[in-house]
Amino acid sequence: MASFLADAVVYLGAAVVCVPVAKRLGLGSVLGYLLAGIVIGPFLLGFIGEEGKDIMHFAEFGVVMMLFLVGLELEPALFWKMRKQVLGLGSSQLVPTALVLAALALLLGFTWQGAVAAGLAFAMSSTAIALQSLKEKGLMHTSAGQGSFAVLLFQDIAVIPILALLPLLATTNVIAADGGHWIDTLPGWQRTLAVLVAVGAVVALGRYVVVPLLRVVARTRLRELFVASSLLLVVGIALMMETVGLSPALGTFLAGVVLANSEYKHELESDLDPFKGLLLGLFFMAVGASINFDLIAGAPGTIIGITLLVMLVKMVLLLLIGRRSGFGFDQNVLFAVGLGQVGEFAFVLLAFIAQLAILDAHWTDTLMAITALSMTLTPLFMLVSEKLILPRFGTVQAEERPADEVEVRHKVIIAGFGHFGSTLGRLLRANGVEATILDNDSDQVDLLRKLGFKVYYGDATRHDLLEAAGAHEAELLVCAIAPEAAPALVETVHKHFPHLKLHVRSRNRMDAYELMDQGVLHIHRETLDTAIHMGVSVLQDLGMRHYTAHRAGQNFRRYDEAALKELAAKRGDKVDYITSVREKIAEQEELLRKDLHHDPSHSDHAWDSEEMRDAAKGR
Repeated sequence: MASFLADAVVYLGAAVVCVPVAKRLGLGSVLGYLLAGIVIGPFLLGFIGEEGKDIMHFAEFGVVMMLFLVGLELEPALFWKMRKQVLGLGSSQLVPTALVLAALALLLGFTWQGAVAAGLAFAMSSTAIALQSLKEKGLMHTSAGQGSFAVLLFQDIAVIPILALLPLLATTNVIAADGGHWIDTLPGWQRTLAVLVAVGAVVALGRYVVVPLLRVVARTRLRELFVASSLLLVVGIALMMETVGLSPALGTFLAGVVLANSEYKHELESDLDPFKGLLLGLFFMAVGASINFDLIAGAPGTIIGITLLVMLVKMVLLLLIGRRSGFGFDQNVLFAVGLGQVGEFAFVLLAFIAQLAILDAHWTDTLMAITALSMTLTPLFMLVSEKLILPRFGTVQAEERPADEVEVRHKVIIAGFGHFGSTLGRLLRANGVEATILDNDSDQVDLLRKLGFKVYYGDATRHDLLEAAGAHEAELLVCAIAPEAAPALVETVHKHFPHLKLHVRSRNRMDAYELMDQGVLHIHRETLDTAIHMGVSVLQDLGMRHYTAHRAGQNFRRYDEAALKELAAKRGDKVDYITSVREKIAEQEELLRKDLHHDPSHSDHAWDSEEMRDAAKGR
């Protein structure tokens, strides 16, 4: 126990010290965790772990948790909507990259089986690093963010057939040593069959066992029991896959996909998300700690050279793919650099390759060192591209205006000019209100400039960019960026420009609650406005007078906004929250029914024609 607590203090202490420093220097949290792992690892201060691989074995549970949540987001409808992008971008990245890297491995003297196995492992990119970095910068909804997600999703799915293929590349049967798995004694074709059977078992368990079990747990209305059940689900499936010698991450990813359409999807996400963040931080520290500097010191030129060559090959191929897909320069660079490393699944695949004796121990250790080194270098490469390459060659960002230059300052700033922001901006401009527009999607900025909009490129959550856009003189800021990035912008505005009135876009009620906690007064829910507008239209088509239908919609909005403020304070207690929601729904419906008893005919002449009123009365 004392040893466990000591290790926990070292991990948490290193994270608390290194991550804020890295964030302050603009390096990002991922690089902060990696540096923390290097500092406390066995090859520098030696505070934790006798061998990096042991640390990695424990910390991979962070990736297991993350891939379960990624699987939960993969609803069949979303996958079908993205099928062309996932299959097109994903296959055009994975297949050529694996072939080119396999050819390089042949030049290094690998057997063809070893070259194919290494090429497939090294074709993988890091879901953890790429998605975490894109989310931190609010770039998930840009062309690069969507393209990266599509490629990573294809890679995650491709792991299943790759794991099934690897046993067929084994040239010898490996006898399981002490602590090994029974699957190690099987011939190649039987191992392939075992992989497929395990995949089928996870799908069947998720559909016919897990969902009914969660229904039983949900009836207890004890949140802590549901959290325990969520963790049991992830740990249990990981253990099952580990027992048969397969990837725990693969099993939990499949389980997430199976549960993506269940009624417990959002509850599972909210319960596991805090654990995911903490465990991913542990994973990044473990990657840093697992870098075998003794091995690198023995052949620094070879290992560093191969690492840079692999990353260069991957980035060049990604640049070609991005250009073919129509990405602009900025988005293409983000796309290539973000996916240019070797990913965490390579650790899983290389461990399986070692079990199958496709590669010898020396090359397996070397490839693992290259994998960890490439993951460590990626945040640095992203920083170089962000600070040096994109400002010089990419879309021009909003420039600082000279202090003595007289220039018109707009009263309104719009942050985010996608479909939502551009509609709002056109409405304002049509009514004589000019606005300063900010957007961090360079492709969107280039397009809008061609359409005649004066748009500044940059991250609106940065206070220096808001300063350059005239936030200190503006009166109002419209936050139309992706709802998940809105809290960061609100925090920046409250800290540096407290005089600004804020109107913030939110996706739903849960987003609104978070913004209310930050003191935002004007919150505009997408789902509310669209649903009310559609409801009014339906009522009109059913024969209700336009004035009556419009008034019903306005009353519903007023009642719902009032209920939102009351329910926000109760959402911490799930049972109390559900009871209050049921009471508010009944109360709203009763008020709306009473509203219908009022006769609006004396004031609705401006809304409907005489013919329409006669039709509504049944004449």
